[in-house]
Amino acid sequence: MNKKIYIIGIGGILMSAIARYYNEHGYEVLGSDSTDSELVQSLINEGINIIIGADDSRIDNSFEKIIFTEAIPQTQKEMQKAKKLGIEMMTGPQAISMISEDKKLIAIAGTHGKSTTTSMCSIMLKNSNLGVNAIVGTILKEFNNKNSYFSESKYFTVEACEYNRSFLSYNPYIGIITNIEIDHLDYYKDLDDYISAFKEFINNIKSGGYVILNGEDENCKKLIGLRNDITYIEVYENYYSLNNTKIDFPKINMQVPGDHILFDAKLSYTLGIILGLQCVNIKKSLENYNGVWRRMEFIGQTENGNILISDYGHHPTEVKLTLQSIKEKYQDKTLLTIFQPHQYNRTIELLDGFKTSFIDTDILVIPNIYESRDSDNDKKIMSTDILLDNIIHDKKYNGHGLERVINFIKDYEVDNKSNSIILLLGAGDVDNLRYKIKTT
Repeated sequence: MNKKIYIIGIGGILMSAIARYYNEHGYEVLGSDSTDSELVQSLINEGINIIIGADDSRIDNSFEKIIFTEAIPQTQKEMQKAKKLGIEMMTGPQAISMISEDKKLIAIAGTHGKSTTTSMCSIMLKNSNLGVNAIVGTILKEFNNKNSYFSESKYFTVEACEYNRSFLSYNPYIGIITNIEIDHLDYYKDLDDYISAFKEFINNIKSGGYVILNGEDENCKKLIGLRNDITYIEVYENYYSLNNTKIDFPKINMQVPGDHILFDAKLSYTLGIILGLQCVNIKKSLENYNGVWRRMEFIGQTENGNILISDYGHHPTEVKLTLQSIKEKYQDKTLLTIFQPHQYNRTIELLDGFKTSFIDTDILVIPNIYESRDSDNDKKIMSTDILLDNIIHDKKYNGHGLERVINFIKDYEVDNKSNSIILLLGAGDVDNLRYKIKTT
């Protein structure tokens, strides 16, 4: 009889990768999620038994363990049944830590750029003689349009999220920190508390290991020298510093626009050098990188000749950099941005940052604020109109929901054929609009 695993919140990007690991390694995998999605349907097609909703009658002592997403409340009935039966339970990061315990783990953390950097590092290693196991917070065509890849390699890359200090489940051989800018203020008290989590992350790196961090970032620099039994490597715009020696980067010609993307590539390049890869092979892999799902993703051309792009950016800094990069690449086109803020609480805490984030878009439409872990008080304090009132922009509109935004886009395209970029921006369900816009 096959061993059995049950995964609660299986449709999440992290949890689905864990499901794929166990499915590929001979386990019978069952799970549940609150909402259906393209990712859930992909897992079902791979032979995983998934229900939408929750059914505690499915939980019994035949399961080796229950793995759950931290977004699920402890009151969820499958969770409660598992506790009552005394079945071993663990979070997604705890499961990944266990899966990778006999590997050399490379954990990529930071406020912005985790998915891009993890993708670049993972593809680079997959293309090398070292090979890789990987769990990434996005979909890669190089991984057969999946968010994971498993092999016999001794290396394992993982995108390490700092929310709820979940990345402290890992004990990496190499830690990479892309940048540190306050986020997740529904969990962290302030910037000092946020930075303290990254200090703990560094304390978890195995003795004799490495930390590669952003030397241009003032908050990252606060982490240097915390330990004397690991090697610190600082990455700057033009060089990286190892043992007080500056080593220049070669010219890297990226296909994806944006200085922030290029910097992610330099973090990845540094990892490759540390692992002994040849410069020419590292450079070739990075220069062949042409993006991933929901990271300035080119979806296609609409029936009216406009370009449809999707991006996951939801923090003010990410928004600003994404818009700058798109505008630089498509200078002769009008940029229409459909932005959906992620969480009322986050919107409140980051309101000042949003004020000037949209300068590079020509038109801004906000359909709604995506609700997640928000209190009733958060929803009283913040609204779409309040956010719009605080954003500095001449052409900004309340879209009054995603359904009405579809009509807005259709009307817009009647008068704007073959002259625009339509950007779906945000971490919520704004990306679902892609399925209602015909593209080729």
